[in-house]
Amino acid sequence: MTLLDPEAKVLVTGGTGSFGRAMVRRLLTGVVSEIRVFSRDEAKQDAMRHAIDDDRVRYHLGDVRDLDSLVKAMWDVDYVFHAAALKQVPVCEFFPTEAIRTNVLGSANVIEAAERAGVHSVVMLSTDKAVQPVNAMGMTKALMEKLTQAHARNRPDSATTVSCVRYGNVMYSRGSVIPLFVSQIKAGRTPTVTDPDMTRFLMSLDDSVRLVEHAFRHARSGDVFIHRAQACTVADLATALCHLFDVPDKIDIIGSRHAEKQHECLANADEVARADDFGDFIRVPLDARGLHYALQRPVEAQDPSGVTDLTSANAPRLDVPAVRELLLGLPEIRAELSLREPVLVP
Repeated sequence: MTLLDPEAKVLVTGGTGSFGRAMVRRLLTGVVSEIRVFSRDEAKQDAMRHAIDDDRVRYHLGDVRDLDSLVKAMWDVDYVFHAAALKQVPVCEFFPTEAIRTNVLGSANVIEAAERAGVHSVVMLSTDKAVQPVNAMGMTKALMEKLTQAHARNRPDSATTVSCVRYGNVMYSRGSVIPLFVSQIKAGRTPTVTDPDMTRFLMSLDDSVRLVEHAFRHARSGDVFIHRAQACTVADLATALCHLFDVPDKIDIIGSRHAEKQHECLANADEVARADDFGDFIRVPLDARGLHYALQRPVEAQDPSGVTDLTSANAPRLDVPAVRELLLGLPEIRAELSLREPVLVP
């Protein structure tokens, strides 16, 4: 990451997860002096320590629910990427209190610890499920975004910039559907699809890291950055994987899970209307007005005509061949294909 100076120290919460590992590896291609991996899973930390043999990486055991552990790990840090979260929609539906403790209160702790440590910039990982949320996971991520905006409004002179990046589905991340489909195909089973017409955004881990880099480079406190992702139907995703693994393109429709949307939304129409366009990325700026609306100049109205929500239903749609090509760009898929043996799906 050339945007960071050679002496920069970076902390990644949830650093042993899919996003965290990708961010650490990208950071290691640059000239940062130290990367601190903060997570609560000692087994994953040990595995990551053996997989990444680099003296610049330091491991800190702790939980974002515990402010004290964050304060200790964040001392003298310049940049923070906050990826620690409970991310699986059905699990959060059954345990919403746990989602609140990690995704909301834990995020508040990250901001507070960063303030105390004088961190230069914090980028928080959000999700398309935070827009018009219908599930506990999305609701807690929406509240996390509100925390960043409240920080910007209530502490306008803070030396710590806190912003968000909002993702669609990151391919082959922990808990995502692609590793599930691959494991089912390898086991000779038919991929299980909730609803074949359901659409989802697709982006690679590399795209997700580039979005974070963009936020570190351009963020002002309270900003939300979004990647203009392409989308596909769940059925086309499963079919493309069947083609890659040379098995019949059958799917087993099992019905929607708890609190799943038919289509996801990366930005609502109001956000799109006032967003700054960076090409592949857009920035939704903070509404920085205070509570005394009558004493302030009115915000210049945006023309809403022709502006729609940015959803996976109206995003550029990938067909099966295009999805196959995108999947082949994933190192995990290439590794699975190189190891595969012929499998027949009954």
